[in-house]
Amino acid sequence: MDPRTLRQTLRDSDRYFRMGFGREAEVEPVLQKEYQSALIQRIRSQNNTLTQGDVTIRLAEAFGFCWGVERAIAMAYETRRQFPNARIWITNEIIHNPSVNENLRQMQIEFVPVGPDGKKDFSAVEQGSVVILPAFGASVQEMELLYQKECIIVDTTCPWVSKVWNRVGKHRKGGYTSIIHGKYKHEETIATSSHAERYLVVLNLEEARYVANYILHGGNKEEFLEKFRNAYSPGFDPDKHLERIGIANQTTMLKGETEAIGKLFEHTMLQKYGPVNLHEHFLSFNTICDATQERQDAMFELVKQPLDLMVVIGGFNSSNTTHLQEIAIEHGIPSYHIDSADRIGPGNRVQHKPLSHDLHHLEVTEPWLPDGPITVGVTSGASTPDKVVADVIAKIFALKGVNANPVAEAVPAC
Repeated sequence: MDPRTLRQTLRDSDRYFRMGFGREAEVEPVLQKEYQSALIQRIRSQNNTLTQGDVTIRLAEAFGFCWGVERAIAMAYETRRQFPNARIWITNEIIHNPSVNENLRQMQIEFVPVGPDGKKDFSAVEQGSVVILPAFGASVQEMELLYQKECIIVDTTCPWVSKVWNRVGKHRKGGYTSIIHGKYKHEETIATSSHAERYLVVLNLEEARYVANYILHGGNKEEFLEKFRNAYSPGFDPDKHLERIGIANQTTMLKGETEAIGKLFEHTMLQKYGPVNLHEHFLSFNTICDATQERQDAMFELVKQPLDLMVVIGGFNSSNTTHLQEIAIEHGIPSYHIDSADRIGPGNRVQHKPLSHDLHHLEVTEPWLPDGPITVGVTSGASTPDKVVADVIAKIFALKGVNANPVAEAVPAC
């Protein structure tokens, strides 16, 4: 089914829910208890700075849960209350945060399993089951399968992601190839690319420059196809399918790089086809979400301050968190990406994810907190609860031997 037709068919169905179930008042107290923090509220009220003993914490102006994440989690909690006895599935992690996803498992919300080949196995999802689509969205193929199974679909897809889908739909309708700035294995990019007839995913500016050079000067097709293996649509031919291109992106990519890639391809097509014909060969649209942009802007402001080190908190598979880490490293600040306070200790050690390694490669640094007075910058990705941030801050204080009072949420020293 055509992606646009499918989405409209779903919206018209009485088995499709995108606005929750009106149970906000029921789930709000639970969400506050599990994810909010009095400590974080206190630091926010003090100009995002807290000093105790010889430790100063500086929080980024914007960090943590965004509106789209809060909405997705609330809808998942509402779904369990709406269908208290039903078997409920979710097609992927609802967001990239281990504690949130574990809470859903504790609510008996099941995750569609992934087979050894990396493909999801929907065989256990029975006809008429309740299925949640995560904040990243789901592919066209998955949505069509669930529709055919007559499932009750609860769609928590972030509106910013849907906005990208609409843009890619215009590329499809106009015969443009979608060049998507993103990570081809990321759930959001998989979903976005499924809305395109033809697509090519570029990870960064370096890959975009390679493509731009191919557009202008040609090259070795076999080398091109090998370089972007798994990152383009079936039957993709760089000699034919790069004549008309439209730009889209994974919403959590680094804003500056997305803008640079858009400008690069605009100049490339302008050079090749001239200003009169540019619109026939190039379409661009910036779809970095507001929350991602705000957190990146706040990080750029934070790294201007004198900091001894930076702690970036978020899921190791969180794209927007990774880009916050990039900003710290580019400014020469010792930086540690952790997903929870459990990564700190025992003793003055931290287990963290280096920027350029895969999700499963973690390093241990010991000691990581220097002696004497320190100033620690702290930020977190859009999928990280305030409570997780508070636990990390409290553990830093404890390691430095600072009295937990008046920090109400401090955890025991390692």
